[in-house]
Amino acid sequence: MEKYRNQPVAQIGILSYHTCMVKMKKIKVQTRGDCDVVDITGQVSEAIAKSGISNGTVTVFNVGSTAGVTTTEYEPGLVNYDIAAAFEKIAPRNGSYEHEKTWHDDNGHAHVRASVLGPSLTIPVIDGQMTLGTWQQIILVDFDTRPRTRTVICQVIGE
Repeated sequence: MEKYRNQPVAQIGILSYHTCMVKMKKIKVQTRGDCDVVDITGQVSEAIAKSGISNGTVTVFNVGSTAGVTTTEYEPGLVNYDIAAAFEKIAPRNGSYEHEKTWHDDNGHAHVRASVLGPSLTIPVIDGQMTLGTWQQIILVDFDTRPRTRTVICQVIGE
């Protein structure tokens, strides 16, 4: 492909080249732990705006193994009760976890919950805006047993 790098598309017949940029921003998020749900939509939108990228994708990635990211409607019933209640059924806080026996700590449930939720998501960006629904926000859920300062990486790729 290198031999085609600067030739017009008509001469190549199959490829077109676009300038692709990759921009990264670290977001710091203070959490309370214990299934604390934090809306980070605004910070991600700001990262996209500052990136100068109009069309592409944004990947939102939590650094660490006891928190995760997803989207939901950020409303009191969900964020203050329903999400925590669902994860309590999946991985009860007072359950028996081999992780805790190995490391002599108290957050085995946090690792299981974060593994189920996942550390990242990717959202299309069109005309500089995320393609989220009207009631859809990006949330960080911290499952650990203590307050933390979380690092979330926003990687914007596109043109």
